[in-house]
Amino acid sequence: MEAIDELICAAQTFYDDARANENGRSRSWEHCYRVFRDARTDTSPDYDYLSLHLAFYLASWGMYRGSCFILQKDYKVHTPIVKEILKPEYDCLFGLACADVRKSEIQMKLKTVYGNIAEHFGPIRDQVAGRAVPSPVSPILITKILMGTLGCVPAYDRFFVDGIKKHKVTTQEYSLESVRKLAKFYEEHNDRLEEARRGMRTDDLIYPQMKLLDMGFWQIGFEKDAAGAK
Repeated sequence: MEAIDELICAAQTFYDDARANENGRSRSWEHCYRVFRDARTDTSPDYDYLSLHLAFYLASWGMYRGSCFILQKDYKVHTPIVKEILKPEYDCLFGLACADVRKSEIQMKLKTVYGNIAEHFGPIRDQVAGRAVPSPVSPILITKILMGTLGCVPAYDRFFVDGIKKHKVTTQEYSLESVRKLAKFYEEHNDRLEEARRGMRTDDLIYPQMKLLDMGFWQIGFEKDAAGAK
């Protein structure tokens, strides 16, 4: 099956599963993305409420388990990140269209917000570990935050990476170049992907382009893993 055909089929499967399970974890992204959307036009956003939403979304997608340092912190550890993400300078990243990824100013904003999130979490991780940790803060954590709050890049977790690896759509590690290649893939198949995306909405929430890529390639990786386990 061609990459575009499998991507659309997989994204639809993910979306349909979310619709079929009223309280399924897939809906945690919808809840988080919606409250951050609304907060961008709120003159007095409730940072505590938003931090709690972000924490639960991250927990739904595996970031509060194992050795992840945020497991040792309460949800308020995210409040400085929430305040950063809600700055007007990042309005251009919310629901980012793939065609805009080519713009240098967009790439600069992606680099800045990613770096600021990493800078916030670095000392916290060191404090939890009781030592200076030399490796970068997990790109999985940071990209999950960006997907949940801005919908501007996919979350580069295990299954998403396995999905893009299968079809060699882009590099397997998060970088601006990797996102540019993903955006190029979307643009090359824009008509078909936009047709699929028009049916992916819930109430007043329209799934952004990056979310379609995120859930489609995640589903491909998930199904590949499930098939290998049989």
